[in-house]
Amino acid sequence: MSDNEPPKKPSRTRRKTSYKGASNKKTSGLVPRTDNQKALIDALKTSSQVFILGPAGTGKTYVTATYAADLYTLKEIDKIVITRPHVAVGKELGFLKGDLQEKTMPWALPVLDVLEKHLGKGTVETGIKNGNIEMAPLALMRGRSFDNAFIIVDESQNITTHELKMLLTRVGEGSTIVLNGDTQQSDLKEADGLSKVIHLAKKYMLPVPIIEFGLTDIVRSDICAEWVKVFMKERL
Repeated sequence: MSDNEPPKKPSRTRRKTSYKGASNKKTSGLVPRTDNQKALIDALKTSSQVFILGPAGTGKTYVTATYAADLYTLKEIDKIVITRPHVAVGKELGFLKGDLQEKTMPWALPVLDVLEKHLGKGTVETGIKNGNIEMAPLALMRGRSFDNAFIIVDESQNITTHELKMLLTRVGEGSTIVLNGDTQQSDLKEADGLSKVIHLAKKYMLPVPIIEFGLTDIVRSDICAEWVKVFMKERL
């Protein structure tokens, strides 16, 4: 292979698991609604790390969580992990009421709602109880590694480069990590780690797909698309 030839993507193989969390019902039959949704599904099938960029309403979270639910149903993963930074909520985790699960539940709801739709509420509740579905604050990910897991990182535009270095090196055998964010909406501004690691992935031609959604990919509603356009024009 020449110096200028990009590295080949490794083939993905998954083993069947023996955990009891998922039911034996059929998978979702996920059908993409846009070309970029199809590109995302294809990337999830072939890559262990995927970066997803774009505005709200494009189906980034829905497609990712649905794909994770299907793998869980087929018993091809042991665990689904949902994580995100806490800078976006404007509060430190310790000031929120309740135990760790109660504190993390509100920001995990967008993903949990999709999981419940495809797995059923009972299966999700059992998975959370048994630790097969985990809501883990980013601050608690340090020092851990994940094998045969599907890790969904939401609001990743608010993660620093140092935190992403820690996170991207924690993916173990048979695992997939998905970074979902919108670099136009970073609260960190000068310390936007997502933009930095995307730059590095492109610079060194790493086999990490970067799926970029745009305004034409918004499927939530016409008025949602119009608001996104307004906020982008006003830089809000």
